[in-house]
Amino acid sequence: MGDTMAPQSAVANLSASSKRLLPWLVAVAFFMESLDTTILNTAVPAISAALGVAPLSMKAVLASYTLSLAVFIPISGWMADRFGTRRVFASAIGLFTVGSFLCGISGSIHLLVACRILQGCGGAMMVPVGRLTLVRTFAKADLLRTMSFVSIPALVAPMLGPIAGGLIVGYLHWRFIFFLNIPIGVVGLILVYIHLPDYREEISHRLDVVGLILFGSGIALLSYILEIFGEHTLSAREMSGLLVLSALLLAGYGVHAKKLTFPLLQLKLFTIRTFRAAVSGSFFTRLGIGGVPFLLPLLYQVGLGFTPIESGLLVMPQAIAAMSMKTVMPRLLRRVGYRGVLISNTLILGFLLIAFATIGPRTPVWVIILQAFLYGAFTSLQYTSMNTLVYADIADQDTSSASSIASTMQQMSISFGVAIAGLATAFFIPSTHSNKTEMIEGIHKALISLGILTIASTIVFRSLKTGDGDDVSQHKVLHPGG
Repeated sequence: MGDTMAPQSAVANLSASSKRLLPWLVAVAFFMESLDTTILNTAVPAISAALGVAPLSMKAVLASYTLSLAVFIPISGWMADRFGTRRVFASAIGLFTVGSFLCGISGSIHLLVACRILQGCGGAMMVPVGRLTLVRTFAKADLLRTMSFVSIPALVAPMLGPIAGGLIVGYLHWRFIFFLNIPIGVVGLILVYIHLPDYREEISHRLDVVGLILFGSGIALLSYILEIFGEHTLSAREMSGLLVLSALLLAGYGVHAKKLTFPLLQLKLFTIRTFRAAVSGSFFTRLGIGGVPFLLPLLYQVGLGFTPIESGLLVMPQAIAAMSMKTVMPRLLRRVGYRGVLISNTLILGFLLIAFATIGPRTPVWVIILQAFLYGAFTSLQYTSMNTLVYADIADQDTSSASSIASTMQQMSISFGVAIAGLATAFFIPSTHSNKTEMIEGIHKALISLGILTIASTIVFRSLKTGDGDDVSQHKVLHPGG
């Protein structure tokens, strides 16, 4: 494979076949990580019974993975610069695969939690380092189509997760939920060493350990609060105290970062208009749409009486639509521009969420499928536009830090989105013994609230100017393979 190369040299030595395969390789890694966050939910009752613990105790298994992501994503950029993208990406897949195997053979809740932390360490590196590799491999003019391709797993996996989890528990054994990752991980490792370019900064600064402690602790604490949100396991005073402590830790990191030339995360990147709009816009948009994977299955299964498999099939058109947008997206962004697309598209998504609130027992199935298809198409356009705009004006030496910040904010927005959806649902459906009519009405009100929140998030994108992101969109966009 040769020694570690500088970015220009690595691109020059990258074969045509490797360049074609690279987006697929990153997409598979993204799929593994995205699927793992949803597939386990369906198996919670079976796993808790097998391990002899209460179902509520399984929350630690879910939370440990989220906490691990929150802590280790921020150091992914430094790791890639210091040790090289190929070594870090391969280590990430290896850790994730070994963690999956150990989770599958775990015989106690405590061992399972420990193995989930190990699995999360690998998952935390896969997405930002994979995205960083793509940014450094493809020119900005080619980045749009590449990112649109690799973003599909993030849309498909949350839909397939509950179905796959239900089928595995029903027909195989809950341990196969974890064993499923092993053959994919082994093949991925082989392909990484054959085809993944190795980018590494020639001069690497020391890791900001103090920043890691401050930021990692603050983010981990905030993730924990969001994970247990609404379960009443802590009193309001305890929750408030943890929130204040988390805010103090994060504020402490902000003060600390200003004093360093190379902090853990380069917060100065937020002075770049396109980066600030993309990252903050992504965060606030996901607050609204992030709860949809939680609310729609609830509406279809509890409210309308569909089976889990039928419910999963009703959201599958979203994945088909996401893939169909690949060809339309570049032309649309070239014609309308990032500002026009993100403002109008966010408004459309908000109104689509409100439209989901019209689904009831008498709604024809074809109407539900059509709404799911439209939602999938516009969600794909939204995610890809935001993800590519992040790098529009980022210098080459700052791409690793930009990737770490974007991935950290994305992970937090997902947690926030589910927490807000849970809060809205609990507010409008106060009783766990509500009948189907009350359940449907409550979910409808929650969807309307999230739709209004999504519409309000367009304010962030109004800071963009005409022409922002043209380096990414205003060129002939090639196939991801070059």
